[in-house]
Amino acid sequence: MDLNLLFYALIFLVSYIITQKLLHKLRKLPPTPFPTLPILGHLHLLKSSTQIHRTLAKVSDRYGPVVQLWLGYRRTLLVSSASAAEDCLHHNDVIFANRPRLLGGKILAYDYTTLLWAPYGSLWRNHRRIAATEILSPHRLHLLADIRADEVRSLLKNINDQAALGNDSKVEIKTALVELTYNIMMRMIAGKRMDSEEGKRFKLLLKELLSLGGAFNPGDFFPFFKYLGLNKAAEKKITAIFVKLDGFFQELVDEQRRIMEKEGDSDGNNMKSKNLIQVLLGLQKTDPTYSTNDIIKGLIQILFLTGTETSSSTVEWATALLLKHPEIQDKVRKEIIEQVGHDRLIEEHDLQHLPYLHCIINETLRMYPVAPIVPPHESSEDCVVGGYHIPKGTMLNVNLWAIQNDPKVWDEPRQFKPERFENVEGERIGYKFMPFGSGRRSCPGENMAKRVVGLALGSLIQCFEWEGGEEEIDMEEQVSVSMWKANPLQAKFKPRKQMIKLLSQI
Repeated sequence: MDLNLLFYALIFLVSYIITQKLLHKLRKLPPTPFPTLPILGHLHLLKSSTQIHRTLAKVSDRYGPVVQLWLGYRRTLLVSSASAAEDCLHHNDVIFANRPRLLGGKILAYDYTTLLWAPYGSLWRNHRRIAATEILSPHRLHLLADIRADEVRSLLKNINDQAALGNDSKVEIKTALVELTYNIMMRMIAGKRMDSEEGKRFKLLLKELLSLGGAFNPGDFFPFFKYLGLNKAAEKKITAIFVKLDGFFQELVDEQRRIMEKEGDSDGNNMKSKNLIQVLLGLQKTDPTYSTNDIIKGLIQILFLTGTETSSSTVEWATALLLKHPEIQDKVRKEIIEQVGHDRLIEEHDLQHLPYLHCIINETLRMYPVAPIVPPHESSEDCVVGGYHIPKGTMLNVNLWAIQNDPKVWDEPRQFKPERFENVEGERIGYKFMPFGSGRRSCPGENMAKRVVGLALGSLIQCFEWEGGEEEIDMEEQVSVSMWKANPLQAKFKPRKQMIKLLSQI
């Protein structure tokens, strides 16, 4: 009897697998790794969350550039080629303009109402319009150029002061770069620096938040966790961080509202003197239905999340790569000296005349994209990607790292070769290189990031001789919200003889 049951169970299992494979082919669905485990789906394949980009690249190497995965109950499309990415982010851009409903988006993003997590529709269009015209427009960025210049000079002074101590010690450059980007963002947003106790408190809060970036929330993939109350621990942890962050942002908004009321605000005020919170509070008066306090705080949150760690990490990666390739460092320094000289510090308007510096930044972003896995999208209706049928409600993950390091597309992709970007018309080579994403959901802060990274990196190259030490520079990656160096870079920065006098005057 037991043998008969085992026999029928085996027949049933084999029939089920064959039937599923036939249905899969008939529906023209993308290839799916075998086996798909009950309940878990393919979560067993995602063994390393800190190296998720490499883990997913191995899946694509085996099954192809368009793969269907089941992450718990969620049908997921993994895309790892430029042509498939173009299908998703260009041909089907509107269809994939939505975001999946994940726990982090509900709690941290004010119930899916921030620019990053808002569903495609009128609210998102309002966000994008405000970001493009009032916050990150070329005119607004030009008005705030002095802030970026001041903070880069402060970075140079701090490094020069450490070098002047004469103890021949190394500088952990990431700490200095984080200070730079945090102060730039805080001055743009609230008109003050982060060197107070208030600033220290915020840095700790943001660190807590970023630590959750790659966290796995079971309720996002197993609905029964929510129904049985098994997701409460994750919700409690995220909510605790959100409450503290929300309180911090509310204090900033209240402070700027008091300042505006005290000074008396009018449309005729000099736009250059207004910080971004004041601009948003001005919009609140004309459109209170849209510009609520939560919307303003959500915009502030996104600016901090996307404009601090990402830029500082890019400069750190570029610095590490140049330390490993001193001949490239010499070449770009020569370009800077020819265009700027030694009589003044590099300024933002010089960046347009430094094409090789841009090549270095682009090559850094190609090898170490700040978001190796593009923030998830979700299909709003059925569509076709790479010739495969993609059902409505499929979550999309684009492996940007795999696309930008594909040996079929890039010659020696793990070799640092800035020259590959020389004489390239436009900075996007089709969909082979898109470090800021593409389509409607691309990063609106691209122009600001390029200015900060270009000015900071160019200034460090112009002013200092770098030395990494005798040890091999560790280039291991760690992925959370963005791609970081697993071990922060430490290097010696010695003022160049020609720049000592100028640096002493900062």
